[in-house]
Parts: sequence; structure tokens; C-alpha cells
Amino acid sequence: MRRPSPLPPPARGEAPERAARTATSTREAVDSRPPTAQDAADAAVIPLAASVLASPPSAIADAGDPAHPDEQVGLREVWRASRARRKALRAEVRRFTARQRRRRAVWIGAGGAVLVLALATLGAAYSPLFAVQTITVVGLQQLEETAVRAALDDQVGTPIPLVDESAVKAALVTFPLVESYTLEARPPHELVVRIVERTPIGLIETRAGYTLVDAAGVALSTSSAPAAGVPLLDIRGGVDTDAFTAAGQVMNSLPSAIRAQVTTVTAATPDDVTLTLGATNTRVVWGSAEDSAMKAYTLQTAMAARPPAGVSLYDVSSPATIVIR
Repeated sequence: MRRPSPLPPPARGEAPERAARTATSTREAVDSRPPTAQDAADAAVIPLAASVLASPPSAIADAGDPAHPDEQVGLREVWRASRARRKALRAEVRRFTARQRRRRAVWIGAGGAVLVLALATLGAAYSPLFAVQTITVVGLQQLEETAVRAALDDQVGTPIPLVDESAVKAALVTFPLVESYTLEARPPHELVVRIVERTPIGLIETRAGYTLVDAAGVALSTSSAPAAGVPLLDIRGGVDTDAFTAAGQVMNSLPSAIRAQVTTVTAATPDDVTLTLGATNTRVVWGSAEDSAMKAYTLQTAMAARPPAGVSLYDVSSPATIVIR
């Protein structure tokens, strides 16, 4: 249709109602006129979809109005978009932290395996599977093994980690010859007791008889008569003196072959220890306990060169210049 010509401005002082009636009558006149070819050329043809044509004018006007955003996109669509974004973000985080999670899983698995193994080992060790069934005593020379084992029989059936060391000590203290001991576990069922015995050095005559003592003065046994092959100790002041300590060091430094020949040990002071050998009554002037190892070697060499049967005195108080008479 032909575009209507603009309306003339209303006259000054003309009422608005009259101007509106004039514009309406003009529009009706134009619309009632039959269209011409010029009108068809001037009119722009705008195709409208069926849904738009079926929509009310208010909906068509509001569809492109930015003042109504909630009506353009619903809250459900916004929530779905936000959830999809969060899922994508989590997927990216998982992708970039996959290596760290695998490493953590490996460490956790290894730690769990070690913990399970440790708990299983402890459980087995403290169970009857590792109970003591055999007690082996090692290092005895003077004591009887059967007697020592009998004193430790109460440990049989006890799990090896639960062996009562205080009970073992109380049982071994009853044997004066035991100087020290160690316990060794040999799973699954053996307990080894290693004993170091005291070495007796001689007999001291007392009112009760003859007491066998070691170098520390510990009484090992007492008898009414002197035991054969054990030297008599004639120490001024008894076992609590420095002279007795020096005599004990001298006896422990002697080779077993020479110690077996000693019948008497005398000492009034720590510097005048003297030994008597065998039936020949050969005297060995030892002096102090200093350089006892060198003195023992010198005495052994001199006795090999000149046996005690033809010698009355060996003076090794100065090992560099031995005197033989």
C-alpha cells in the first residue's frame, strides 16, 4: 500500500481529541482506497512465521525486549549450563591430576602392604607358632648342662619374644660359677643360652674349710679339704685387698700349662706376688701385675730352656732381664 503522507500539524489551540479524530479519518480514507501498482511496489513484503502470526501481539513485542531476561532464558536452562560447566571443570582437573592420584595410590598401597606384613609378623611371633621347645646351653666347662637346663624349663612353651629375662637371670644366679650370660633366639623353637663361667684361681683357707674363689673374690664353692690341682692362696688381708687383686691378675695371665703347676700363691703387697711350682718347690718371683703378659711369655720361654726340676728360682719381676737360679 502507499505510505500515507504526514499529517499536518494541529492548529495552535486545537484540542488533542480533535487532532486524533482527524488522523483516524485520514488513515481510514487511505485504507479504503483500492491499491494500485505503485502501492505494491512501494510496500515491503516481510514474511512472518506461522508461530509468530499465531502469537499475540504482546508476546511478539516482548520476545525481543531486553527488559525481560527471565522470560527469554529459564532458570532450568541456566542451572543445566552451570552443571555442565562444573562437570567439564572437574573432568579437566581429573585429567591434570591423574598422575598425582596414581602416585598417591601406589604409596598408599605400598604402605598398607608393609603394615599388613608387620602386623602378620608380630602376630605370628607372639603366637604359639614360635614358642620355645628346645633350650641349648653353650659355654659350660665346670657346670652340668642338665642342671642348667632344668633350671630354665619354665621358659619352655613361651613365645620367643615373651621369654622372661628376669626369670632366666634369677635361675642362673643360683649357679655361682656363672659370671655372665646372653640369650639368643633361633626361630622357630630354639633358645640358646651362652654362659661365661668364672675361672677359679685358688683356695682360701677359712673357718668353714677351703673356699674356691675367682679373681674377683667370688666364692664358688666350699669344701672341708683342699681340692687336688688347685693352688692355695696366702694373701695378707684376704680377698678385699689390692694384693689379692694383683694375685688374681697374675693367675689369669698364666698359660694353662704353667697354671696347672702352681701350688701356692703368696702376696703381702700388690708388688710382691710369688708363685710356687709343683713338687720341686721352685719359686717364681713375679713382682707386680704390670706387664703380666710379657712376664708370662718370658717365664714360659725360660722354663722351656731350663725346666723347673733343675731350677730353684725364676725372677721375672723385670721381664727384660730374667734371673734364673
